[in-house]
Amino acid sequence: MNERTADSLLSALEAGDTLDLADTLRLIIDWLRPAASEGTVAAVVTRIEHLALALEDRPSVRDRLRERLEAELESARHLTLYTEIGLYSRKGFVREFRERLYERLNPRPLDRSNLRDILACVFHHPKDVQWVAALPNDAWWRLLEGLGCLSGESSKIARRASEEILYALEMLAVWVAAEELEPEFLRLDPSIAKRHSAFVALHRELADYVEGYRAWLADPEADFHDDRHARVLLEQCREQIDVFRKHAVTDGSSISLTHLLERLTQTLNRIAGLLDMLDPSDTDARRAASVQMFRELVIANTRRNSLRSLWQENMRLLARSITQQASETGEHYITTNRAEYLQMFRSGAGAGLIIAFMALIKIEIEAMGLDPGLNTFWVCLNYGLGFVLIHILSFTVATKQPAMTAARLAGAIEETEKGIASPDRLADLLIQVGRSQLVAVLGNVSVALPVAVGVGWLYGALMEAPVLDAAQAQYQLHKLTPFAGLALFHAAIAGVWLFVAGLISGFFDNRCAYLDLPGRLRGHPLLARLLSEGTRERFADFIDHNYGALAGNFFFGVLLGITAYLGYLLSLPLDIQHVAFGSANLGYAATSHAGQAAVLLPFLVFVLLIGAVNLWVSFALALYVALRARGTRIGAVDRLLRAYLARIRERPREFVLPPAQAPEDEGSDGNN
Repeated sequence: MNERTADSLLSALEAGDTLDLADTLRLIIDWLRPAASEGTVAAVVTRIEHLALALEDRPSVRDRLRERLEAELESARHLTLYTEIGLYSRKGFVREFRERLYERLNPRPLDRSNLRDILACVFHHPKDVQWVAALPNDAWWRLLEGLGCLSGESSKIARRASEEILYALEMLAVWVAAEELEPEFLRLDPSIAKRHSAFVALHRELADYVEGYRAWLADPEADFHDDRHARVLLEQCREQIDVFRKHAVTDGSSISLTHLLERLTQTLNRIAGLLDMLDPSDTDARRAASVQMFRELVIANTRRNSLRSLWQENMRLLARSITQQASETGEHYITTNRAEYLQMFRSGAGAGLIIAFMALIKIEIEAMGLDPGLNTFWVCLNYGLGFVLIHILSFTVATKQPAMTAARLAGAIEETEKGIASPDRLADLLIQVGRSQLVAVLGNVSVALPVAVGVGWLYGALMEAPVLDAAQAQYQLHKLTPFAGLALFHAAIAGVWLFVAGLISGFFDNRCAYLDLPGRLRGHPLLARLLSEGTRERFADFIDHNYGALAGNFFFGVLLGITAYLGYLLSLPLDIQHVAFGSANLGYAATSHAGQAAVLLPFLVFVLLIGAVNLWVSFALALYVALRARGTRIGAVDRLLRAYLARIRERPREFVLPPAQAPEDEGSDGNN
């Protein structure tokens, strides 16, 4: 961009004496905005430098422009810029969605005296977020200096901004103090009602700070009331929020509670940012804080009326409230020592025994020739009640692990600094997760297959007919083939249902804790008449520990059973393949197959491929949701892969078999 082009901008600004603040700034930003073919940062920095030089050459234009900007910035309203943009709404999801939708369909007129609306008018292009975020601090300050808006710390604009920021601090402090009375917080920590919490103390301290700062602005020789105590109280408020979050895991969460906690965290962060902007002790730090606040406001303002952004934010909150429970459960699906490993194998073997009979019942139901809808009902019931029985007996279906262990993995990432996990730590956890799932799969398959063979042989001997005739056996084998029978595609569908079942379990566990369902059952008047106190206690304890798992297992069975019926209704090749059921079906087909057993060996490999797809699809989906819910990421995948391979080279045996004792926690719980 050459100087003559900068001159043309100044000519347009000079000719537009009737331009208000919004139009003036929009002209400047539209001129600065880089084209798609330009380098983002370099192009804008060059434009800023050309504009600043052109203004120096034309001081009369610069002075008139400065006077216009100062006059309108002085009269503009700043408050909503700091107290609304970038903070979750206090209206709730439904009302906020309705208002945003109406705003999209019938936008309200621009309020040219409100900096919030002016910001939306000036940064109106979808790509503004990218170059605004990329532009360095020095470039922004060079622009302001070039426009003559930084004539000194006592400039009219700086003083007006300080006054508005102080007022915003007062309002935000009032909101923080009022949050203490939220019933959700009182439910999690009743003690905050019996003492002066950090929230109220922060409000009082900020009120004193604002009063002292205003006195210092009026008389710079007066004693300055610094913000050190306020920052200590901010940290105490954050610690209280951590307490709320920990209690929410055990006492239950909701999207409204998670919304409250996020909004309170955002408000505290905004207060800290405003304090940084007011701190007179370090000019450079204050300027950096001001630019950072500006970037945050521009980014948040572009999403102010976005329905997609609102939906994504609330779905993230909902996912977090659910995956918190899954993360806690995930601890019990990870083996760290030899005893837990063997227990996981025994648990998987028990599930394999039951699944062999569930597969037989399904074959018998389908042999009855029922109406498709009625057939689906009985198949769903068979699956659902079978999985519930497996859970009640403390057995483990291998593919149920990933949804829980993925949430645990995401929790480990969140616990690390800046939300990016140490590759070595993640590698260790991945090895533990992998071998835990492997041994559970082996437990399922090593029992389901031989039991199915034995039951099939006994069935044939007693009934004088095989479980499957030749055509049915061939059909079952065809369904196990990876591509011709769409086995891997059907295994992926089962993996999706496994992931959904994990979310269902987390949801019901969370609701159980949130509603205090065990306490309600212990004191329920009808149960009090029907059951003794001891029986009610045992029943309530059972529901407390198993409510989510029972619901998740039952609905998982329903999802498996209904898939083929959906395919029938939609005329699509939809079905499911599950590693344990695949091994059982292979066993029944083997007893009915006239050929040699060696012919069936490739199908055992196909079954293991089905298991791999089951595991990785459900694990990938669960990990993705858990990471998104926590706002974390894995980081450099190549570093994680190198750490993972290094662990295998150092201790190859532990890839399959854990050490006799866990390296860190020798007294960890069993894995049921």
